Amino acid sequence: MTSEREFMEYDVVVVGAGPAGLSCALRLKQLAAAGGQEISICVVDKGSEVGAHILSGAVIETRALDELLPDWRALGAPLDTPATQDRFLWLTQRHAVPLPTPPQMHNQGNYVISLGNLCRWLATQAEAAGVEIYAGFAVAEVLYDPSGAVCGVATGDLGVGKDGTPTTQFQRGMELRARQTVFAEGCRGSLTGELFTRFQLRDGVDPQTYGLGIKELWEIEPGKSAPGTILHTVGWPLPHDTYGGSWLYHLKDNQVSVGFVVGLDYRNPHLSPFEEFQRFKQHPAIRNLFVGGRRISYGARALSEGGLQSLPRLTFPGGLLVGDTAGFLNVAKIKGTHTAMKSGIEAAGALHALLCDASADGAREATSYRPRLEASWLWDELYRVRNIRPAFRWGLLGGIAYAAVDTYLLRGKAPWTLHHHADHLQLRPAATQPRIDYPRPDGVVSFDRLSSVFLSNTNHEENQPAHLRLRDSEVPVTHNLALYDAPEQRYCPAGVYEIVRVEHAAPRLQINAQNCVHCKTCDIKDPTQNIHWVVPEGGGGPNYPNM
Repeated sequence: MTSEREFMEYDVVVVGAGPAGLSCALRLKQLAAAGGQEISICVVDKGSEVGAHILSGAVIETRALDELLPDWRALGAPLDTPATQDRFLWLTQRHAVPLPTPPQMHNQGNYVISLGNLCRWLATQAEAAGVEIYAGFAVAEVLYDPSGAVCGVATGDLGVGKDGTPTTQFQRGMELRARQTVFAEGCRGSLTGELFTRFQLRDGVDPQTYGLGIKELWEIEPGKSAPGTILHTVGWPLPHDTYGGSWLYHLKDNQVSVGFVVGLDYRNPHLSPFEEFQRFKQHPAIRNLFVGGRRISYGARALSEGGLQSLPRLTFPGGLLVGDTAGFLNVAKIKGTHTAMKSGIEAAGALHALLCDASADGAREATSYRPRLEASWLWDELYRVRNIRPAFRWGLLGGIAYAAVDTYLLRGKAPWTLHHHADHLQLRPAATQPRIDYPRPDGVVSFDRLSSVFLSNTNHEENQPAHLRLRDSEVPVTHNLALYDAPEQRYCPAGVYEIVRVEHAAPRLQINAQNCVHCKTCDIKDPTQNIHWVVPEGGGGPNYPNM
């Protein structure tokens, strides 16, 4: 495993084929073509294909897409379900109270989409422009030059057994060397975490705060389908001190995207985001939509909710950050695709200026990136909503009240900025929190974790080192189980973590890594940050269709 790796050289390597990474690569090719330059670009993604690991609601605002590809309609972009109606409900256990839809959540002119399919389409546009795209290769290592600057990345070795030794299928990873490397890993990127530490990118900013989004795609009875209808709810089944809510989006072909987001700063270790989602679907105002239908797919993904005050420093010698790996989600809008794409577009402008400026030959940092963002509509949009998410520290009622004042009276220009806290520090001891009695799944509208994971098409090569690693193997029992009743059993939406009790033996944590849908919740919520998520072999994990 110490043999020398083969390498390929590019001007720019992009890690991650999501909307931000693909937009960056495509815009950079557009700028190079307009200027008559040749800039070689490679995009690499750990999913088995582009879109395989992409999961979002999703409703897209086309502002960034209009900038990137003004003729996207003629090019056949998969935006074919215009938003037609917005609804916003406050749920109690038995009732649904209509609320005015906040202005940030108005969707006139937007489209209900599959983000995975949009990324697949963007990839075809990028390839047509000359971008090389390689899916099924997990980037496992950042490369540094003698000065300490990033000089590319390396894909993980293949064919390594569970014991860490090469098997007969062993293949050494490939080095992808680059003048500039763009990290577009999505929320809680494993390489990005290393960069945060090495270059102190998070110094002086708020901790990032996260949500866990769990999604199902359904085919419902034709008479219940209303393409373009958009519904959001808050309230039941979550307690009022827990941030979160649901979405329900009608697509074409009698399909419905339904999902639930729980802020990962929740306090009660007995809470299970997965079970809250299943319970939500049983509400009298929701359940009938799904009766007589069938689930098509299931998945889960963490999302960065911190907004402007949690953005890290975005550039460093040899590279930069784009999209949700940096945290450009607009929580108030419940949208991040347009902001992720815009960050990629502005990153491309900064990279083009750096790569083509002869006077900057020795420069290694695209320092114009942040000023470009600050001068754009993206920065203004995030600034105006910066206080809405942290206001929910006062509970659901307090958060909604503050959001109304901030939106209608202050218009996003309050002379203060509210701040965030680290999610993993928020759990309270299990003995001090109320237990939650979740109902058994009925197999009609609500389901268990394992049958759900089956629908995510998740697969990992079994004979490989575990990609979920414990820094201290004793902590799950001596600390998490003892103090918090092993919350990893409940916050994981895929049944990865299990406390095994055998007679006459001490309890132990069993990690079913083959179930992992790559949501990153464990890496975020573990109370002592003892769980470390690293990439498995390329092509492993979920294979989401139309998600």
